[in-house]
Amino acid sequence: METGFQLISENGVIPNLLTLEDEALLNNLRSIQSDRSLHNGHTLPLSEVLESRDFSIEMETGTGKTYVYLRTALQLNKAYGFRKYIVIVPSVAIREGVLKTLDITREHFARLFDNVPYRYYQYDSGNLTHVRHFASSNDVEIMVMTLDSFNKDSNIFNRRMDRMMGLMPLELVRATRPILILDEPQNMESELSKEALASLNPLFKLRYSASHRQLYNLIYRLTPIDAYNLRLVKQIEVASVVQEHDLNQAYIQCKSIDAKKNVVSSKLKLYVRDRSGSVPRTRTVRQGDDLSEITGLEVYDGFVVERLDVSYGEIRFTNGVVVKQGQELGPDHESIAKVQIRYTIEEHMRKAERLRQLGIKVLSLFFIDQVPNYAEEDGYIRRVFTEQFQDLASSDQSWAQAYKDRNPQRIQGSYFSNYVAEASIESDADAYDLIMRDKERLLSFDEPVEFIFSHSALREGWDNPNIFQICTLNRTISPIRKRQEIGRGMRLPVNQEGQRIKDEQVNRLTVVANESYREYVDRLQKEYEEDVGSGQEPPVPKDARKRKTVRLKKGFELNPEFKELWERISTRTQYRVTIDSEALITSCTAALKGLMLEPVRILIEKGQVVEISRSSELKERLIGQGQIYLSDGESLPDVVHEIASTTHLTRRTVGRLLLEAGILSQAKNNPAEFVQRVSDRINQCKREYLVNGLSYVPVDDAYRLSLFHDLEAYEDNLLPIEKSIYDQVIHDSNVEKDFAAALDDMDEVKLFIKLPAWFIVPTPIGSYNPDWAIVFYIQDEFGEVKERLYLVRETKGSEDTDQLRENERMKIDCAKHHFDAIGVDFRRAADADQLREHLRA
Repeated sequence: METGFQLISENGVIPNLLTLEDEALLNNLRSIQSDRSLHNGHTLPLSEVLESRDFSIEMETGTGKTYVYLRTALQLNKAYGFRKYIVIVPSVAIREGVLKTLDITREHFARLFDNVPYRYYQYDSGNLTHVRHFASSNDVEIMVMTLDSFNKDSNIFNRRMDRMMGLMPLELVRATRPILILDEPQNMESELSKEALASLNPLFKLRYSASHRQLYNLIYRLTPIDAYNLRLVKQIEVASVVQEHDLNQAYIQCKSIDAKKNVVSSKLKLYVRDRSGSVPRTRTVRQGDDLSEITGLEVYDGFVVERLDVSYGEIRFTNGVVVKQGQELGPDHESIAKVQIRYTIEEHMRKAERLRQLGIKVLSLFFIDQVPNYAEEDGYIRRVFTEQFQDLASSDQSWAQAYKDRNPQRIQGSYFSNYVAEASIESDADAYDLIMRDKERLLSFDEPVEFIFSHSALREGWDNPNIFQICTLNRTISPIRKRQEIGRGMRLPVNQEGQRIKDEQVNRLTVVANESYREYVDRLQKEYEEDVGSGQEPPVPKDARKRKTVRLKKGFELNPEFKELWERISTRTQYRVTIDSEALITSCTAALKGLMLEPVRILIEKGQVVEISRSSELKERLIGQGQIYLSDGESLPDVVHEIASTTHLTRRTVGRLLLEAGILSQAKNNPAEFVQRVSDRINQCKREYLVNGLSYVPVDDAYRLSLFHDLEAYEDNLLPIEKSIYDQVIHDSNVEKDFAAALDDMDEVKLFIKLPAWFIVPTPIGSYNPDWAIVFYIQDEFGEVKERLYLVRETKGSEDTDQLRENERMKIDCAKHHFDAIGVDFRRAADADQLREHLRA
């Protein structure tokens, strides 16, 4: 709680202050944990006690974790006056990402928080001025530190300094009672790390990660499955590049080598003869086993297990062949890599042609496991990339034209941490600056680099929203988790203005993998299940090789039915919002009246042990029961201030509402619940008045036909149709699929289209994209056309507005005002039968 004035402690330090006791914090915490609406319908484990002031926030990679915790810091300052924050990161790479996010969000946060003054910087042991300013400043201070900069006694941070008036920098920071924001705290769980964090004397700690090792008072969870299904990250598709089995040579993949008691065994993937021919199977082998007998295939002659070595992770055969754990024997890895590289380049060029028109730069990321294959001057990967790029750029295809005169060396960037080679990577420092620091420059069309090559350096602390292809050129079974690899490119892309793109036709990450589609998907789904647990169905990535082009029908723009439909629905509008303040207050007052809260109470039960059995079991009975209500004299938080902050109303207005509703006395019973329930009711009234006070005015502008173009989609999401301007419709659910099929079969429907993602209706709550536009004929009993109707419909599987997310429901309500303004019939329809019923009514 903010005290209303700022205390200055010894040495001129201005600290954070918190007046709430742990009991009140625990009540507030449990209230948040039990609110399913805050957690995508999930329930969180309730904290029984507040063992520490550590709070965990679980957010999937790529969903804006850094943005969220920086905004949280500024929101905490706005609500409670907290000023001192330290962001602790486990690596330099993550530190650079945090500082870059602070740079690019500065103007955004200035608009969002009324230009509140705040400073940010990295801790630098060579510039302790920052530490002095951090301690004495009355503004918001955000210091970014690596854990290694203060977790040892030898760190300058922990030494007494003459230039710090004989104090340790640590002592000044401790006096501020900083709020610690821990980025990837699973890397800070050692006893040494815990002691270092505790030495900072934090007011509390906020822990942000997608993969916590331990959860402390979990207050928010956005699972990877939630993020995927809510379209907060790119959708994944997999292009598999594998070599068919060559019957002339042995294929062996060593999956594992294990020692159990006195037996050492290995799991091998081999080809085994069965009735249908040779098929891949996993077999467990031990010393002395003959692979030709196990498989029934002559190509394995001579492959008798001679030795299994767990320490070296390898299996040796009597013919001298050694296969290491994770390694494959048989495939031509260089040929597979060549196909992967070529596929990635072509996919890149194809996407770049389409997305360049939308102001989106396409990037591709190559993961390699042998750095010299790229970093050396004659490295195989470097040479193959140049050859394949030049060959594809010389093609007559339209997507190749932009690359005809491009220098293949200038479009590549690479960064290999701690790799020391010759002159071939003299530009390592420049590459580091571009890839790790200058993310916005990398996103610009003015920067030539589009293809990035790296090893493990980019697998933690780095990603880029415009990575659209990830090519994994590993020769062994990668120990890196699939989700960790794809995490480098899961963020939604941005255009040249930095605006986030939310078009599902755009937001696709193609993984070019050197393993079968089925194997890749199985491993990825297993990781989702491990990370999330049971209860949520993991998403299934699409097969990139099963994409199809959805084509516009030739001459569609000349179709008279479509021309008339488009002329009616394509008009654009502007909206205005008029709110009757007194009527809103009256409505809020009515909604608040009658609010009753049970006092917080302590239950007392008295029991008697009647008998103890020989097995130590107790036989007991209840002999007394009672309860004590907490005293009304307990100090109350400033509920008016908290409600005003949550509802964005003035304190004066909130006070008037509480007095007129006659419920202020209820605050004593349960202050935290009072603030929450009053705020919820006021915000609900505000939203309803926002929609009711909305009006749209047509403007002299319309969506152009030139915006229509061929689309790409996966086979599983396509339905061939006749009555549309496309040869197929792309559906996102069975509800949409059934609706489209029914429309195509209805005699009354002459034409319909699934409205494209760029067809949006502006609303105060955000942009809205309606589902369907329909030309519908009403006929008389003789089959003559009585009326032509031009309709827009939304399909949600139900007409029950309570089943829709509130934001979604309100956008639909706003869109109704838009379509009324341009004279178009718009409403929801659960299915095609309801479409008929509405029109008959």
